[in-house]
Amino acid sequence: MTDKSKKLMEKAIKQAEKTMKKDIGGPFGALVVDSNGKVLSIASNTVLGDHDPTAHAEINAIRQATQKIGSHDLTGCTLYTTAHPCPMCLGAIIWSNIKTVIYGCKPEDARKIGFRDDDMYAFIESGHNDESVLKIEERHRDSCLELFQEYSKLDKQVY
Repeated sequence: MTDKSKKLMEKAIKQAEKTMKKDIGGPFGALVVDSNGKVLSIASNTVLGDHDPTAHAEINAIRQATQKIGSHDLTGCTLYTTAHPCPMCLGAIIWSNIKTVIYGCKPEDARKIGFRDDDMYAFIESGHNDESVLKIEERHRDSCLELFQEYSKLDKQVY
């Protein structure tokens, strides 16, 4: 790891420590760096403090970075995070067009301290067929397709 990369990860760790010690969230910190190496955002997990299961460090960092640049598109940016992103965060990273993620701990490290990212990966790999995790059903597709067709006719930006 380069000195610059290590310093960036240390910033994410320090941010995580702040909120972790205040019982606002777990040991998760993240930051977004633009293509010039400028830090756009530094965030941590605030799930407990915000009462928001989506308030993961990566999501919070992405939200802050997109607000700062005024765009949903973080092309050219790199995300540093103290742990391998969960499936939700991976989705946000991909949607925001970040192509590089530098992470610290592995999913099994998170499992060892009680986090259940592995359960989500297993659910996805099962083809979403484990109703003990989540029952997911397709219903009312025709009605919803009308909405999709209306959007398509409006020639809106696809993101």
